[in-house]
Amino acid sequence: MSKKAGDALMDILVEEGVEYIFGMPGDSINSLIESLRNHPKIKFIQVRHEEAGALAAAAYAKLTGKLGVCMAIAGPGAIHLLNGLYDAKMDSAPVLAITGQVESDMIGTNFFQEVDLDRLFDDVAIYNERAMSAEQLPVITNQAIRMAQTHRRVAHISIPDDIPRFEVERHARMNSTLFTPSKPTPRESDVDKAVSLLSEPRKTIILAGQGARDAREELLTFAQKLKAPIVVTLPGKGVVPDDHPYCLGGLGLLGTKPAFYAMREAETLVMIGTSFPFIDFLPREARTIHIDANPAQIGKRTPVDVGVAGDAAHTLQMMNKRLSEKQDDHYLTKYQREMKNWLTLMKEQGEEEGTPLRPQTVPVCLQDVLDNNAIISCDVGNVTVWMARNFILRDQKFIVSSWLATLGCGLPGAIAGQLAYPDRQVVAVVGDGGFAMMMSDFVTAVKYDLPIVVIVLNNDKIAMIKFEQESMGNAEFGTNLTNPNFARYAEDCGGVGIRVENRDELKDALDRAFQVKKPVIVDVLVDPNEAPLPARITLAQAKNYAIHLVKEWLAERRKSDEETEDSGKQEPVQS
Repeated sequence: MSKKAGDALMDILVEEGVEYIFGMPGDSINSLIESLRNHPKIKFIQVRHEEAGALAAAAYAKLTGKLGVCMAIAGPGAIHLLNGLYDAKMDSAPVLAITGQVESDMIGTNFFQEVDLDRLFDDVAIYNERAMSAEQLPVITNQAIRMAQTHRRVAHISIPDDIPRFEVERHARMNSTLFTPSKPTPRESDVDKAVSLLSEPRKTIILAGQGARDAREELLTFAQKLKAPIVVTLPGKGVVPDDHPYCLGGLGLLGTKPAFYAMREAETLVMIGTSFPFIDFLPREARTIHIDANPAQIGKRTPVDVGVAGDAAHTLQMMNKRLSEKQDDHYLTKYQREMKNWLTLMKEQGEEEGTPLRPQTVPVCLQDVLDNNAIISCDVGNVTVWMARNFILRDQKFIVSSWLATLGCGLPGAIAGQLAYPDRQVVAVVGDGGFAMMMSDFVTAVKYDLPIVVIVLNNDKIAMIKFEQESMGNAEFGTNLTNPNFARYAEDCGGVGIRVENRDELKDALDRAFQVKKPVIVDVLVDPNEAPLPARITLAQAKNYAIHLVKEWLAERRKSDEETEDSGKQEPVQS
């Protein structure tokens, strides 16, 4: 018995295990929406903005490893998807984007809402095809799914509005979504070269990225054998617990002081599952070993002495069997002491009293109320710095827009997290700038009864840009924000809103937020002048900041002079 092409598409998605499609209905996908309505195994999550849908699909894929799916109409809806799809592409998340298109006989006529989707999605998608017939639609859908999963990238199919309504004939060519994951095995010779280098009496440090996420035990054994501290990238946060004795935290502008200085002192660097872009933070003279499942990443940004192409867990198992345990642990213990002091400092920052609150207070207080299996969706900006440094991640899942670093990812990530893990605590930690970009989709959480907690660090500033301007020696400009009362907004949406101005209120607010089992916004007023200072301040940064202060003083002086001059020009009041 034949069936409509739209129904065949939904059957394939069900077979693939797709549970959610994020999107917004519209004219060029109404036929697809009707097919979706008749497939109860897939739930359509209606978002208020297609960008939120794409960001949610990307977050779902990052958290679960499964295929994330989003859908939009031709023209404006498809265009809105792009930012979230670029986040998926750059963070290696498998996402399928389905877009409508004008009817087949209208393509190329400059019809209403017609956009060249083939060209539009060409850069973001590893697979990008338009359905030309009902019989072809199942074939390209299967191919799109296979490509997205194999390469952990975005696949896109555009479907002219008439295609889903046509019948798929029995003789139609069919294929399969069958996907068999594989883990690359390294060459024995490369492993032997790496072991030979590591056997030399050198100070060794490990930089672990998200490619090492499924190799925690192997990584820790490796570090213990080498007496090597572990530094993590931001996407790799949580590869090992932040407070593990071998962990020195993050590297770079978001990183820790012990990690910075340990890198400078290192004589051998082992990079595992990372393509770390900020090479100025890597040791210049160290011998380097790079382990990655993708051979194209090895040596991509910095020269390496030994490259090992293989799955992190399997590669480390092979190396651990060959390595003898080192006895000299002076380098390790030196930075373990430094890290212990750093963690104490980070906690003290979050325990300080005062109004307005230091933003570091939020991650430190959050630490006390989150379960070990909680989901944390972090937005981009200063909030990323505070969560990277001041929150001790152990077994929680942590997601952020790592490579695209797009504002607004926090709320859609929490929505996806609660759908993927309905029995877990889910929190979005966001800045006021990032939250305002996607805040309309808080009502999506209300609509689907998703008990997420959104913590807004509210300082009426685009605070990271303020700091960047200052560190460049520029006067602050264009960074002030005019915010609503986010707590009142939550109430207007049908959720729970709590406004916080001091530390005691914050502790009570967090306790309540995770107990009410409703969508909650905790609006925390924090100090806009708390700068996300790097672990080590350079002479150039200090010099530029001094220049910034002079410019700010001159601007204030000029403003004062103008006000005095205007006051002197006022006519006297007649008696």
